[in-house]
Amino acid sequence: MRKMLVMCAVALVVLAAMTGIGWAAARSGGTFNFVLPYGGDVLTLDPHKTPNTNDWIVTINIHRSLYNWDDQHNRPKLELGEKVDISPDGLVYKIALKKGVKFHNGRQMTADDIIWSYERVMNAKTASPSARFVRVIKGAKEYEEGKAAKIAGLRKIDDFTLEITMDRPVDPAYTLYEGGTAILPKEEVEKKGDAFGADPVGLGPFKFVKWVKGSEVVVVKNPAYYEKGKPYLDKVVYKIMPEGAARDVAFRAKELDATVVGSAQYPTYKADPQISKNMVEVAELFTRIIGFNPNYEPFKNKLVRQAINHAIDSKLIINRLLKDKAYPAVGYLPSTSPAFDSKAKGYEYNVEKAKALMKQAGYEKGFTFECLGTSNESWGVPVIEALMPFLKQINVTVKPQQLEGAALAPRMQKLDYEAFIWSLSSGAGGDSLQALARFESTNPPTAGNTIAYNNPEFDKLLDAARKERDLNKRNDILRKADALFRDDAPVWFFNYNKAVIAHQPWVHGIKPVAIEMMYQDLTDLWIDDSSPRAKEK
Repeated sequence: MRKMLVMCAVALVVLAAMTGIGWAAARSGGTFNFVLPYGGDVLTLDPHKTPNTNDWIVTINIHRSLYNWDDQHNRPKLELGEKVDISPDGLVYKIALKKGVKFHNGRQMTADDIIWSYERVMNAKTASPSARFVRVIKGAKEYEEGKAAKIAGLRKIDDFTLEITMDRPVDPAYTLYEGGTAILPKEEVEKKGDAFGADPVGLGPFKFVKWVKGSEVVVVKNPAYYEKGKPYLDKVVYKIMPEGAARDVAFRAKELDATVVGSAQYPTYKADPQISKNMVEVAELFTRIIGFNPNYEPFKNKLVRQAINHAIDSKLIINRLLKDKAYPAVGYLPSTSPAFDSKAKGYEYNVEKAKALMKQAGYEKGFTFECLGTSNESWGVPVIEALMPFLKQINVTVKPQQLEGAALAPRMQKLDYEAFIWSLSSGAGGDSLQALARFESTNPPTAGNTIAYNNPEFDKLLDAARKERDLNKRNDILRKADALFRDDAPVWFFNYNKAVIAHQPWVHGIKPVAIEMMYQDLTDLWIDDSSPRAKEK
């Protein structure tokens, strides 16, 4: 018996080491200093009203959605429910909700809160960028258009039982895990109005404390969180730091406990004998592109768009500027997507072909266009500056204009640009159909189709994919849709991101989150006693 107990103890220690979380030694307390690295300040902490990754890095820990991302299985999992019963036709999901889930104001969440939250997302007055995630529910589109008083596919059976009927046989987990579909308390949103975005109330592991514009966002432990004993941390401070050099200095000075690693720091960190031991990498489900405004005369011509793709040596820019911290894009769907076509070839670097296309399009003498971007070194103005000499070879002049992400996102939604450079989520929770649905003609710019892509043949392929229950056949259809999108070239296909987080040795629980590395659910993260902030509150 004694021998068996010793063997079990050894097994538990080995398991803890293998998980990398060290759950056996997890301690509570302390402050964790993290970063908000993308495009400047926070836009809003109202998750229904933002398309910004920076905002969602914070809001996913203040709020909670019906589903949550499971990094171990690389797919969404039920978060606010205990079980799901699915109808044989795959249309109806009956969800038994968890009891004892409370908002930060102390009120218990019920099915009414989920229904109200989804209707708020779909309300045209909200103009939510996340409407496309909820639109998969039956009747959501009619509600959005003002043709119905409620969303027909949402039915409250009792306070803790919700029935969701889908418009098509699509698993709602792949869209309703998104941070922009978070469940909010109606009374707080209505009481605070627009101010809710600066003073949010959620039901997540951390409660909002303050937002110092341009500097930091502070949240503290929610003592009434529905997972007993969690979160471990007492406080999280999100430092707003868009500049990679500033993050590097702060991380080396141990002022940051973890930081996203940019292309400038990547080779140096990899070569560092200490930092390299504490780096977590993942092939992220993001595609970096330059979006072309279809209303700008030169970009109306498909040949011009194809010429730009042929004129730029993406691989060289990735190697020299990004220090190989990315993978060249073949099309929109990334290599980690189920419908990625491993046989497909992207646009080859071919200046002569680009010149021939420009001549055929009637733009042999070229033209000038303005491209908006943030300061981000991997998908911002530095990239625009790097590609300018390539486009000069086909007589195209680019004028970069740098903006903060909070200023650029609204302009993208209004088509107020000639071109923009951005990083688009191309994973949709591992669902290739939802990823491509961003560019469906019925999806407006405010909900993600910021290039106003409109191709009836593309729409038909997506409709056919929705009707196909066989996953392999569905993916074959989606490969055709991605190939059509690639041939249309409504964007310059740049790269798929290689995401990296470096953390201090006292940090435990950083996870390889493929949908966006910085979407770290901090519920399980903890710091040991060697942290200089181990006793801070």
